Amino acid sequence: MVKGLATVIYHVTDLDQAKAWYAAAFQQAPYFDQPFYVGFNIAGYELGLHPGGSIGQAGPGGTVAYWRVPEIEGAVRHFVTAGATIVAPVQEVGDDIKVATVADPYGNLIGVIENPHFGLPPAARAGG
Repeated sequence: MVKGLATVIYHVTDLDQAKAWYAAAFQQAPYFDQPFYVGFNIAGYELGLHPGGSIGQAGPGGTVAYWRVPEIEGAVRHFVTAGATIVAPVQEVGDDIKVATVADPYGNLIGVIENPHFGLPPAARAGG
């Protein structure tokens, strides 16, 4: 049974540099910090940084994880200010849902989504 998004792992070429970039971009320190993996808790979901190559590579690979944001224009501006580049600008995809995609300095794609219709189920909100 699938319970929902748990972890998104981005492959990076320089773990220390990526850790600093993601800490600034997501405005928090990692909760797990080892030479083989760095993990951030982003609103109950894990964003992981992996230092390369065994399974995936840095850069676009056909998968984009979308992180919920309350206001997409501001979120995109924030990521660009932190050093990301816009891959797909903000666009409405229907029913007042807006998406955009940026790339981190390593080419990994980060999706952001403003969806006024989505809410976590009660168990997820309670930490279950």
